[in-house]
Amino acid sequence: MIRLHHVPWSRSFRVLWLLQEMGVTPDLVRYRIGDKAMREEGLLAHSPGGRIPALEIDGITVFESAAVLQYLCESRPELGFGRAPGDPDRVAYLEAMGFAETMASLIEQLNLNHLFLRPPAKPSPAVVKLNTLRLKATLDAFDRMIAGEYILPSGFSAADAMMGFNLFAAPYYVKLDPWPGLQAYWERLSSRPAFQAAATLEGPQEFYGQDFYEVPSDG
Repeated sequence: MIRLHHVPWSRSFRVLWLLQEMGVTPDLVRYRIGDKAMREEGLLAHSPGGRIPALEIDGITVFESAAVLQYLCESRPELGFGRAPGDPDRVAYLEAMGFAETMASLIEQLNLNHLFLRPPAKPSPAVVKLNTLRLKATLDAFDRMIAGEYILPSGFSAADAMMGFNLFAAPYYVKLDPWPGLQAYWERLSSRPAFQAAATLEGPQEFYGQDFYEVPSDG
């Protein structure tokens, strides 16, 4: 039994997507951000911080999306989604896995400011502007990291699943027009059959209430 504790269209999409690449459809335990269930023992037993994702597999539980993807790749090396020590792409693979979280942390901060503050609290224009600029800088850097059709010259890997999810979320805050290479990369990723299968399992995204969020004014 493989069970994924999951919030649709969150970082746990990375895990669902890679599992689909591996030909596995997990049992999904679905949560919504803010649910009381995310603070209860049912999830805390698997993810002590009450964070998503957490994957029950092989008699253990692994939490944090990067750790889950690494575990899946290393426990199933024959599928070729990781890059083992000694592989020429190993360093670039590890860098991309880490850099994906650098970018995701900025998206998370923008989510908090735009989506989760409730009156009388309101987004800080200075903080939103700074994080938007930082997100643009990471997108610019990532554009230079792509080696061809995918991040690595050797082809699709878990690093693409890590970073590809960010390219789903980032355009709600930063338009990708300045980076046609990133747009083409995103189109390649989102057209992969496994991505499409995972998206079908997710259903329509309900997290973002509008197509684009502008930096709030100071007024």
